[in-house]
Amino acid sequence: MKTIGLIGGMSWESSAVYYNIINRKVREVLGGFHCAKSIMLTVEFAEIQRLQHTENWKALDEIMVKSAKQLEAAGADFVVLCTNTMHLCSPAIIENITIPFLHIAEATGMKIAEMGLKKVALLGTRFTMEKDFYKTYIRNRFGIDVIIPTEREREIIHNTIYQELVQGLINDDSRKKFQQIIGNLEIQGAEGVILGCTEIPLLIKQTDVNIPVLDTTAIHAEKAVEWALQ
Repeated sequence: MKTIGLIGGMSWESSAVYYNIINRKVREVLGGFHCAKSIMLTVEFAEIQRLQHTENWKALDEIMVKSAKQLEAAGADFVVLCTNTMHLCSPAIIENITIPFLHIAEATGMKIAEMGLKKVALLGTRFTMEKDFYKTYIRNRFGIDVIIPTEREREIIHNTIYQELVQGLINDDSRKKFQQIIGNLEIQGAEGVILGCTEIPLLIKQTDVNIPVLDTTAIHAEKAVEWALQ
């Protein structure tokens, strides 16, 4: 079994879900007392959040690269970044480590392709929804059309993530707003919805909406187990 290197803490709420899914999946596959071999490095999210909102991606690249190199030095066989937004730093990470990097959009795109979906909606932080690193990756790599909510809806989603979900707050009113936004995207032709922030699955489940939900946390974590057991 390979050792999974996890960069966590963005937020620790979703990092805990990664750890849980990975170990449950290993036990499901191997049975008995088996669990994953893993190393998690947790960054300080207050610093990350501040740098995100001042658009200091150079400093964020440096933090992510340092974290990945620490995991490599500690014996990780590959790196998993336990967040969607910070995959903006994935080119810098890949350039500065010698072990493989499991990209969340790669794992998610493979899942969408397996399901035969041609047009999907993307929810996440405003960085994830508005910048090209995620949408373009899936479009170019898998030929899948990706649409995003309106500017006002993006603001609602972004604020809910940072003011509620990363704090572990689950609000029924926010769930209803997300359901309405997803419904609007379904009207525009979305055949599925990417929950492109690892905290959103804490709020939205498959039973909450009509179209298939792509839980990026679960997809990424299960793909990590697949890599570890190859």
